[in-house]
Amino acid sequence: MSSSEPKPITWEEARALLLARLRPLPDEPCAVAAAICGRVLSRPVRAAIALPPFANSSMDGYALRATDAGVPLSLAGRIAAGDDPPPLAPGSCAAIATGAPLPDGADAVVPLERAREAGGAVVFEGAVAAGDHVRRPGDDVHAGSEVLPAGIRLSALAAAAAAAAGAGQVHCARRPRVVVLTTGDELVAPGTPLRRGQIWESNSIALAARCAELGAEVIAVERVSDTAEATRAAFGRALESADLVLSTGGVSVGPLDHVRPALEALGVERLFWRVAIQPGRPTFAGVRDGRAVVGLPGNPLSALAGMELIARPAMAALQGASEPDPRPREVVLAAEVPRDPRRTRVLPARLDGDRVHPTGAGLSHQVARAASADGLVLIPPGEGPMLVEATVTVMTFAR
Repeated sequence: MSSSEPKPITWEEARALLLARLRPLPDEPCAVAAAICGRVLSRPVRAAIALPPFANSSMDGYALRATDAGVPLSLAGRIAAGDDPPPLAPGSCAAIATGAPLPDGADAVVPLERAREAGGAVVFEGAVAAGDHVRRPGDDVHAGSEVLPAGIRLSALAAAAAAAAGAGQVHCARRPRVVVLTTGDELVAPGTPLRRGQIWESNSIALAARCAELGAEVIAVERVSDTAEATRAAFGRALESADLVLSTGGVSVGPLDHVRPALEALGVERLFWRVAIQPGRPTFAGVRDGRAVVGLPGNPLSALAGMELIARPAMAALQGASEPDPRPREVVLAAEVPRDPRRTRVLPARLDGDRVHPTGAGLSHQVARAASADGLVLIPPGEGPMLVEATVTVMTFAR
C-alpha cells in the first residue's frame, strides 16, 4: 500500500461512518394488507379497541353460570361466532362456538366433551369455575396500548397484528430508491453467447434481488462500459434519482477503475475507501446531498460481503429501522478455517443449529460454491487457523 492510499478500516468502523450520515426517508401511509415485504414502521400502531373487544369462548361447548353447573340446565339456544346473543337466564345454558361472544349472565364455558344433552337439558361433568375457557376483554391488549413500535421491520405476523388492532393503514418510511450499476466491458447479459474473455453478469441480479428483499425499490439497473465518460455519466444519472447508488467494479487502482474519480468529479464526499475484510477490501462509500453511494468490488463474493456488511445496514437506516441490519449471531465452527493476519475473512456459510459450516467458497469469484449459504461467517484476523468448535459471528441473510 502506497503512502497516498488510506489504511483499511474495520467493517464496523465503515458501517458507523456511513450510518452517521444517513437520515430516515419521509414516511407515507400504506394499506396494511400491502405493508409487509420488508417495510419499516415510522409510527407506532396502537389498538383502536381492546383485544378481544368482548368476552368470548375459547372452546366449543356450553356457556353458563358456574354456580348453576351442578344440576341439569335447559338449553336456551346456540351461539355462533358473529352472533349478538341475548342475556342468559338463570338455570339455563347456551351451546357456544369457539370465538363466539359470551352472553350476559354467563361466566364460564364447559367443553363439549364434558357435557351431554338429554331431552332439552344439558348435564355437565366435573367442577366448573367462573372464568373457565373464557377469553376476557383486553386479554391481548388494552384500548390505546402500543401493538407495534416504530422502527420495526414488518413481517406477515406483525401486519396481521396491526390489522387485528383496527389499523386499516400504517405509516412506513418511503422505500429507498436504489440504482444498481455494474461496470466492466467483459460483462454480458446471462444467456448471451460468450466469446473468450467475457463472463455473464450476475452481480446486478444478486444486488437487485437483495435490495427488493430488504424493502427497497430498485428503479434502474445499468451495465456501464469501462470509460471515464460513461462511468461519470452513469453515476450522474443515478445520483439525480436514487437514495442509494450501488455499484460493482471499478473501485480499485487499475487503469480502468474509473468509479472513484467519477464520484469525486460529481461532488460525492468520500467517507471511506478500503475496508479490512477479505474479500471486499476496496469497498467505497460516500454521500452527496443526503444520497449515498456504496461502491463494491466486482468479484461476486466481494460484492456480497459489502452488500451485507455495509449496504444492507444503510438501507435499514434510510428506512428508520431501530436496529441496523444484519443482527449478529454467535455460533461455533464445524470446520477449521485459515485466518488472515490483517483482515476479517467473510465466508459464505450454512447454519445447522448452533454450528456453522463454511461452503468452501474461499475466493472472491466462487459464487457457485456460495449458492447454498444462508449467511456469512466472520473470521477475525490473526495468526494460525480458527479451530473447530471456536465461537464465531454469523450474519444471516434472513431479514
